[in-house]
Amino acid sequence: MEHTTWVDLIRHGEPVGGPRIRGQSDDPLTELGWQQMWQAVGEDAAWQVIVSSPLTRCAAFARALADKHGLPLHVEPRFKEIAFGSWEGRGHDDLARREPERYPRFRDDPLRYMPPDAEPVPVFMARVAEAWGELLAAHAGRRVLVVCHAGVIRAVLAAVLGAGPEHLFRAQVDYASLTRFAAPPHRPPSLISHAAPLA
Repeated sequence: MEHTTWVDLIRHGEPVGGPRIRGQSDDPLTELGWQQMWQAVGEDAAWQVIVSSPLTRCAAFARALADKHGLPLHVEPRFKEIAFGSWEGRGHDDLARREPERYPRFRDDPLRYMPPDAEPVPVFMARVAEAWGELLAAHAGRRVLVVCHAGVIRAVLAAVLGAGPEHLFRAQVDYASLTRFAAPPHRPPSLISHAAPLA
């Protein structure tokens, strides 16, 4: 296990604006969101590099953590959340009322019921998978923390476990939860833990 690549993906904490479809809307973290993130990572940083989505709810914390521990930070645009088009920034009750056919079904069947102007799920998953593969190659044998979004974590899970785009939303990813992968040399990566406290 000496040369294994370890990657922890952490979802951002609670953002300003309350529960809603956020997508690529660039909301910052609330005070509670910052607390959730610091509590999740603890006092000791076991990582050698931090990678972050460019969106503020991820990048601001990633920068603060990198500065605190003197770690290199790389911002990766392909780790942005999926774009929800006209649904971005809209509340769940509003969408349930205005999109009664499409909104209740999109998580079960995202290939048919995402908004027409959203980023297509296969395109989103392909960009995340591309960035994921490059990350593993660039940081082989290191410990990496990726600060990102629920959709990105789901897309990496799908890439590692071989799930299709129709299954994208079938994993729960809470605020500031961690998902860990291990990639030994010359072997496919494995899921070690999902939505678990940092060990």
